[in-house]
Amino acid sequence: MGEMKPQVYTDPRPAEYFDEFHEAARSGSTWVYTLARIVCTVPTLLIYRLKVIGRKNVPRKGGLILAPNHLSQMDHFFAGVYLPRKIRFMGKSQLFGPPVLTAILKHGGVFPVRRGHRDEEAMKTAFTLLDQGEMVLIYAEGGRSRSGELGEPKRGIGRIALESGAPVVPVAIHGSASVRKWKRLRFPRVTIEFGKPLTFAVKKDVGPERQLEVATEIFNEVKDLYAGLVTRSAARSGSRTPDRARA
Repeated sequence: MGEMKPQVYTDPRPAEYFDEFHEAARSGSTWVYTLARIVCTVPTLLIYRLKVIGRKNVPRKGGLILAPNHLSQMDHFFAGVYLPRKIRFMGKSQLFGPPVLTAILKHGGVFPVRRGHRDEEAMKTAFTLLDQGEMVLIYAEGGRSRSGELGEPKRGIGRIALESGAPVVPVAIHGSASVRKWKRLRFPRVTIEFGKPLTFAVKKDVGPERQLEVATEIFNEVKDLYAGLVTRSAARSGSRTPDRARA
C-alpha cells in the first residue's frame, strides 16, 4: 500500500485557533460543498465503481448521525455521493492549516475535533448542528484505521448519540482500504451500505462506561454490515475462501 506518513495524534495548537471554524460550521455550509461534490462525484462513480446499498435507511430530514468505518481519506466522498442531503463532517483538527484546504473545509461544512484533548467545542458544534436538523458524519473509530482492518470504537459517538437523541445510521464502507493503490493504477471497487437507524433514549451526563457501551453497540452494527460486504465481494470475485470480516 506504500508508506504512510507517521500518525500525529495530538494537535499542539490552542483551542482558540479553531474558534472561527466552529462558528463557520454552525452557520451552515456554502456553495463550496456543492462544488466539491460535483467535482468528486464523476471520478468516484467511474473510477471506483461505487455501489450503494440501503440508501432508503437514511432519513431525508431531521438531525441524524452517520457512523461509518474509516479506512481511507476518500471515505468522506464515498459517504455522500448518493445522498441528497448535505453532510456535515467532524474532522481531525490537523486537517486545518494549509490555506486552500482550510478554506474548502471551513466553507464546506467541516468542523474540527482536537484529538488527544477533551474537546468540548467540537461536542458543542455537533449538538448544535443536530439541533438544527443537520446530518453529521462521525467516524465511529474516531479516526482512520491505518492497518487496513476495522479498528475499535471511541466513546465520543456514544456520548453524542445519548445526549442528542438523534438517530444513528451505521455505515459500512468496503474496498476503500485499497484506494492508495491508485498510484499503481489499481482502483478498487467500493461498496457502501447504510444500515437501519438506531435510536437511544436521551440521557445527559452519562459516564464514560455507558458512552462506550453505546459506541460499541453502534460499531457492532457497522461490523455486521461490513462482514456482509466482505462475503459479497468474495462471492463476486469467485474466491473459494472468502476473507473474514476484519474486526
